[in-house]
Amino acid sequence: MSDLAQLQGAFQAYITQHDPAMLEHVVSTPAATAEQRLEIYAEAYRLRLLETLETDFPGLHGLLGDVQFEQLGRAYIDACASQHASIRWYGGRLSDFLRDRSPYREQPALAELARFEWAQGEVFDAADATPMGIAALQGIAAQDWAELSVQVHPSTRLLNLSWNVPVVWQALDADEAPPPLSAAERPVAWLMWRRELRPHWRSLQPDEAWALQQALAGGSFGVICEGLQTWLEVEQIPLRAAGFIKQWVSDELVVELRLSSKAAS
Repeated sequence: MSDLAQLQGAFQAYITQHDPAMLEHVVSTPAATAEQRLEIYAEAYRLRLLETLETDFPGLHGLLGDVQFEQLGRAYIDACASQHASIRWYGGRLSDFLRDRSPYREQPALAELARFEWAQGEVFDAADATPMGIAALQGIAAQDWAELSVQVHPSTRLLNLSWNVPVVWQALDADEAPPPLSAAERPVAWLMWRRELRPHWRSLQPDEAWALQQALAGGSFGVICEGLQTWLEVEQIPLRAAGFIKQWVSDELVVELRLSSKAAS
């Protein structure tokens, strides 16, 4: 390794980890010590990371306020070094950090809010695909429905949330006073996807959440119908399952219909 490469590595190590090895390469002056001079660059780096966290987690920022959010951000920066060339992905571990680290783990809604906001970013950045129109379902013969499966939009995400963070986030986004954080008796499934270039979300009943999980895994209409016996009487199942697929198409979630022997379009 060249001397220049070693110097660059030492400089990066100081900026990201405060490794003192770089201090011997910097000259102190009457105006500032070597450490003070290096700290200018280290602080600029941290401020850039803080700015990124504020951009990616505006609801969390709004809920905590400037001071507490900066404290959180600096604690996260100290604990979680950037692992990606792009700063876009720096906040990906914030939800886990909040879940596992005191004092934040004593407030589990914060981790869920961070997970909700990060999922929104993933939904917005996901690859694009053209959704199918409702007319596509009319071309499926009755005898083929059992083998029908759907391919959903790449932006589709499913989250199980115990807290009311979607409505809290929505209020904060509208610059309104958010409702108190509250936990449901059991986790609620939330569907998130991109529609018309904007993230959308809605809560799901347990049977639809299960059905969508099966669809995401490539399960056919027949497989979904079999599993729905957990919630429904047999005679109710076909109409309910067909209603799910119709709703997903109407929501612009479905980008392809597939049969066991051919693809429908």
